Amino acid sequence: MTIYKSIEYAVGRLLINQKGRDKGLFFKSPAFTSTLEPTFTVTSPTCGPSNSHMDQEYSGYGKNQFPELSWEKPSPDVAEYILVVEDPDAPLPTPITHGIFYAIPGNKTLITHADISVLEAKGKEKHLKGGFRQGKNINGSIYGGPKPPFGHGVHRYFYTLVALKEPLDTNRMSPVATKKEIAEAIQGKVVAWGLWIGLFERK
Repeated sequence: MTIYKSIEYAVGRLLINQKGRDKGLFFKSPAFTSTLEPTFTVTSPTCGPSNSHMDQEYSGYGKNQFPELSWEKPSPDVAEYILVVEDPDAPLPTPITHGIFYAIPGNKTLITHADISVLEAKGKEKHLKGGFRQGKNINGSIYGGPKPPFGHGVHRYFYTLVALKEPLDTNRMSPVATKKEIAEAIQGKVVAWGLWIGLFERK
């Protein structure tokens, strides 16, 4: 073990109890007051059911591969979806946002790694190959895979998929919408929501 890695491990162990910022997760926002628990199942064809461990290739230490997500359409009233990816176990005051995707077509029931590739860029605004748009994450990328500190134990990565009964008015939003903007925009529009949790630990 290198000196740098030894220091990182020591810091990670020191902060081991700095986890569980679940109160700041996206589905704790006011838009979900009438649906406190997930109402449909999201699974990953590549990683397994919720609470499965993700391999190195899905992490920021590997290939940053996006885990495929699949689900059944929860209602005929779904106009579109949004997906928010967060880590509440980072040793920070609020969860880290790893990815936000919105204006996902209502007939979609699968998101793959290829879907989050850029199809067209108009200034800061990016349209992705899956037919939807990218929101703002922690490092300004399209998506950042799990990257917990060495020695900090297992982190949970929440992939929250929200079904909306009407499309978001993207003209009223920033070119790369923030989590706060989206949380405000979906109030009164949530039909259902599902959750997939992936686990990862740097060893």
